[in-house]
Amino acid sequence: MNRTLGSAAAMLTLVAMAGPDPALAQGYPVKPIRIIVSVAAGGGVDTTARIVAQQFQRAWGQQVVVENRPGAGGTIAAEAVAQSAADGHTLLMASSGHASTATLYEKLPYDAVKDFAAVSLVAVAPSVLVVHPTLPVKSVKDLITLAKARPGEVLFASSGNGSPAHMGMSLLQIMTGVQMVHVPYRGTAPSIIDLVAGRVWATASSVVSTMPHVKAGRLRALAVTSGQRSLAVPDLPTVAQAGVPGFANDVWYALFAPAATPRGAVTAMHEEIARSIAQPELRARMIAAGLEPVGNSPEVFSAYFRAEVAKWAKVIRSAGISIN
Repeated sequence: MNRTLGSAAAMLTLVAMAGPDPALAQGYPVKPIRIIVSVAAGGGVDTTARIVAQQFQRAWGQQVVVENRPGAGGTIAAEAVAQSAADGHTLLMASSGHASTATLYEKLPYDAVKDFAAVSLVAVAPSVLVVHPTLPVKSVKDLITLAKARPGEVLFASSGNGSPAHMGMSLLQIMTGVQMVHVPYRGTAPSIIDLVAGRVWATASSVVSTMPHVKAGRLRALAVTSGQRSLAVPDLPTVAQAGVPGFANDVWYALFAPAATPRGAVTAMHEEIARSIAQPELRARMIAAGLEPVGNSPEVFSAYFRAEVAKWAKVIRSAGISIN
């Protein structure tokens, strides 16, 4: 994932050259906006939603309400938005799980691709691949070597079936041919607690949840799972750089609208996101929260999202991942 704002800047230039958009001339937004979040309050996706809400409200003078509707892997929130009026006033802030649920759930009351307009990938949140310090590995290659020598013995934790850690570690196993054992927990916190205690050996979790333990010597960091190095921990290589070429598991947070939302409204939202996260103060605030700003265009993000849906569908089917 290219984290520069080049595509966003290009889109802003094209819009300016094209002149006023008819939808914007009608006064969008004309009423309060709801941003429905697919998880409970707290965490990266909720933080991102509140940052966007604050910027929209400041720019447009309309009230912007963040509404948390957790449950069923984010599908409750997604269904609510898919069935809302396509006028730009009900939006979805979703995580990368929105791409995997398209395959994880056999029956959904919406189509993850066709029923949404991709507005912008707002931010990515790199995960850190960490192990317990008693594990005799100091690199990704060491971990792979150990897992190959002891198939079915390396226990890795995640925040639940279908979670980013589960998906990423499953991808790692597929790409390297190793066999590890998944231990799902009900949330990130208990998985980290058990990892620190040595009950499991490895996980991939956010910079915020892992690096304090790494700095204290309670965990050992091997790499970041994202496609590019993290701004927060630039000294850590990516998994791809550390020996698994082509590996990338970007945890991302993005804004969607109902599919038939007017182009002018989608453009206005993207422009404001791109303008806001280009501000040094806001970028610094996001990076401190473990978020790395992206702000790409609807066209770029739409293509990326479709690729993510296809990518994780292959992983889910190949690894036999089930949420039951």
